Amino acid sequence: MDVSPVGRGTHRKAKPLDTKKTGVRILLGIVVGVIAVSMLLYLVPGMGSANITNADVVAEVDGQPVSVDEVLEQRARLESNGQMPPQMARFYTAQIVDNLVLERMMEAEAKRLGITVSESEVADRIQAMVPGVVVNGKVDMTAYSSQIAALGNGMTVEQFEDQIRKSLLSEKIQDLVTSSVSVSPEEVRAEFLRKNEKIKLDYALIHPDSLESQVQVADSDLTAYYEKNKVKYQVPEQRVVRYLLIDPGQLQSQVHLPDSEIQAYYNAHISEYKVEDRVQISVIQFKTMGKTDAEIAEIRKKAEEALKEAKKPNAKFEDVVKKYSEDAATKDKGGDMGWVGRGQALPEMERAAFSLPKGGISDVVQTQLGLYIIKVTDKETAHIKTLAEVLPSILEVLTTQQAQAVANDDSKKISDLLRRNAHPVLDDIAKQFGLATGETKPISVNDATPELGASPELHDAIFRMRVGDVSQPIVTDRGFVVISIQAITPAHQGAFEEVRAKVTGDFRHDKAVELAKQRAADLAKRGQGGEDFSKAAKALNIEVKTSDLIGRDGSIPGAGTATQFVVAFGVPVGKVGDPVYLGTDWLVFRVSEHQQANPADFEKQKQEVEDSLLNSKRQLAFESFREALENQLRAERKLTYNRDALNKLAGSP
Repeated sequence: MDVSPVGRGTHRKAKPLDTKKTGVRILLGIVVGVIAVSMLLYLVPGMGSANITNADVVAEVDGQPVSVDEVLEQRARLESNGQMPPQMARFYTAQIVDNLVLERMMEAEAKRLGITVSESEVADRIQAMVPGVVVNGKVDMTAYSSQIAALGNGMTVEQFEDQIRKSLLSEKIQDLVTSSVSVSPEEVRAEFLRKNEKIKLDYALIHPDSLESQVQVADSDLTAYYEKNKVKYQVPEQRVVRYLLIDPGQLQSQVHLPDSEIQAYYNAHISEYKVEDRVQISVIQFKTMGKTDAEIAEIRKKAEEALKEAKKPNAKFEDVVKKYSEDAATKDKGGDMGWVGRGQALPEMERAAFSLPKGGISDVVQTQLGLYIIKVTDKETAHIKTLAEVLPSILEVLTTQQAQAVANDDSKKISDLLRRNAHPVLDDIAKQFGLATGETKPISVNDATPELGASPELHDAIFRMRVGDVSQPIVTDRGFVVISIQAITPAHQGAFEEVRAKVTGDFRHDKAVELAKQRAADLAKRGQGGEDFSKAAKALNIEVKTSDLIGRDGSIPGAGTATQFVVAFGVPVGKVGDPVYLGTDWLVFRVSEHQQANPADFEKQKQEVEDSLLNSKRQLAFESFREALENQLRAERKLTYNRDALNKLAGSP
């Protein structure tokens, strides 16, 4: 096969793959996934003394910037793919910045060492991964582009190609750093013995939370605890707010719509009610992208088996989906992909789906992404929905609009009234506009105000205004709210009766922790003294369970991983170990069985153990190299950060 690499200098813009040039650039998702896993992820390190001020740059490595736009683009990709929970945005942002900095560090070191990646190396890597897009020595650009788009990563072809180059560059440096790392036969045998050693435990978990109800609470104990821990019971400033709320949702019930207005809205938006030909489909997917012809042939056999099951009388298609489908997005929904119009699915899928009747099941359909079995669960021909069909949605739109208009109008009138009145009274305003008033419980700075809605402006007003002040209408997610401060209680040391409930809860918790620790010590002492472990536990009203055989990398459900109680591997069979604190609970154990590695298995596992151990040592070597390189760049002031840009990124949604 004739494979021509794409000529591209280090500083020139990447060009898309020519149809006369073969296999450079495919399976971005896999490449990026490998990079994301193989690269060590670190939070943004301390900034040091060096700093930059360019607002568009978050960091700079040896003169090469890491732009704010790059960080935001990668974060947007994660968000669009559902890979970044909103509450983890700050953490993921730090990882993205650190990855980009590491990427620039690798490029700087490669430049210093004269390490480069040729386009033929890129081509070889991609062809080895996905030979399917090369047809008769040429790249099928349609299939190539479709596969990148189907991965849902949001990258362009140019970005994809550049990421492959960076991955190969990083691999070369890692190979250079770790090529001299080795493991001795003694290390391999020791790791084999360690890895295959297993123990079985009789164990008891003592949970402090379950003991709180047993804690006796006397007033004298509480007052003494309070006096000892007074500093914990500071009461912040609290404010009581009187308010009136203009809620558009409540106003909707007052809206009356004439038929003529509804008809006019329908006529004006009739184009929105056009329904094109569409089908509702469920699918069973078998992934073939990146597979060899032989592998695809085996996958097709499996697909044919699934098809036979799906077409059996009384067969439930969703059951066949759960058994066979490899589409994680639809598998738990019985394969449901929702409604699909023409031009919204792969051509092969579209032809099959629109040719089937409602309830029909297709044969195995081959596409560039995989094999599919399609069931049409519903079908609609092109038409315009009648007024009766869309009436509920029209009423929702019009009542919402009119209720909001009324709320806006009332808010404006109240605002004008407040500007004209030097000493407004909230209750008088509410009466004039037929609005009800309410009063909050005492609010501190960290409390939510669900009855008023959420708004930074509202929060600021509550803790800025004086007693008796009346605010202008403030927009919240509930509507418009006008507030008046009724009372302010300054921050103060909480009196015992004021904080009694919290003192009681804290006292119970602390005593339960002490009780759990004592129970664990008592059980261990009795077991170590020769008493039957199960009987001793029963006498203390503690449940004993027995684990499976677990290795050093195993775990006990509810008790945690073996690394937390690794001391158990050094306790003789039949003996009870010292109590182990698991961070919340206490674990007391007796070793009931200790299974050593079988020497006969050494030769079978030798290569696997050696590879695993070597890989671990190489990772440690590369981490040491990375740390040394970072320290060197810092010392030479070639690694700098923009603190302001970092802070903005960390705080941005």
